[in-house]
Amino acid sequence: MKTALRVSLIFLFPIFAPEARAQQTQSATTTPAPAAQTPIQKNLEAYLRHSYAFGPDVLLVVGAPKVTAVDGLLETTINLTIGENKETVKFYVSKDGKFLVRGEMSDMTKDPLAESRSQIQMKEAPSLGDPKAAVTLVEYSDFECPVCRNLHDVLRDNILPKYSGKVRVVFKDFPIEQLHPWARTAAIAGRCAYQQNPTTFWKMYDFIYDNQEIISAANAWTKMLDYAGQSGLQADTFKSCMASPEAGEAINASRANGQLLDVNSTPTVFVNGRRIVGADARILEQYINYELNQLKSGKAADKN
Repeated sequence: MKTALRVSLIFLFPIFAPEARAQQTQSATTTPAPAAQTPIQKNLEAYLRHSYAFGPDVLLVVGAPKVTAVDGLLETTINLTIGENKETVKFYVSKDGKFLVRGEMSDMTKDPLAESRSQIQMKEAPSLGDPKAAVTLVEYSDFECPVCRNLHDVLRDNILPKYSGKVRVVFKDFPIEQLHPWARTAAIAGRCAYQQNPTTFWKMYDFIYDNQEIISAANAWTKMLDYAGQSGLQADTFKSCMASPEAGEAINASRANGQLLDVNSTPTVFVNGRRIVGADARILEQYINYELNQLKSGKAADKN
């Protein structure tokens, strides 16, 4: 699975530094650290730089700690810049500055999936299946990502036939351009197909994933025009769309929505708001079956 150049305090700090440095094209522009840092901020910056070998070329700024609902626990953020890659990550630290807590803090009095569901923007996103289906599966994917192709195969050959009428699939673009040189071109092609004829998007979706191994940065534009023609799209309209800024802006908006949801790897899938990273058919079915069983249990309770 390909991973975006984004810091995740649970998994990616050890991976981020060497991978980002290998792919960066420019060194980070050093800017002064915030004035009047607290001892906790200073100690935390020193600790993280030492732990992950972040040299002076890496800009690491620790935000001012804020009080949380948990007594003795402060919340802060790291703003990390490596080359052209900039990310902001939240984490927690004890008030005495001794302990760093990596991960997420969950309020068990609230629905853990409600926030994710509310943040997913599905308007103007390609969708396949019954809009009233009990389960909505939203995939944030990259057309050049090999594991995304695996997900495509799982959905087309397994999930959609098996759960016909019960599952709707919504596609969200999340091209990782640092790793995949033609992913954005393919994403724009998919968007242009959708804008010309929403149902034709899924033909382009199949063409791109089915031919992923023969597409390259050098031939991507030509291949997209070819697949558009085979999909029945009007060539001149498609070309104009590919060259216009509107499709690119839609891709940017989709990617920004993924970042809001802390998507940092492709594919990332949300099954009624429940997150899965990867293309494991077994886990997908587990989550879908759970949601369908919950629906059945609710209906049975209503009858009683």
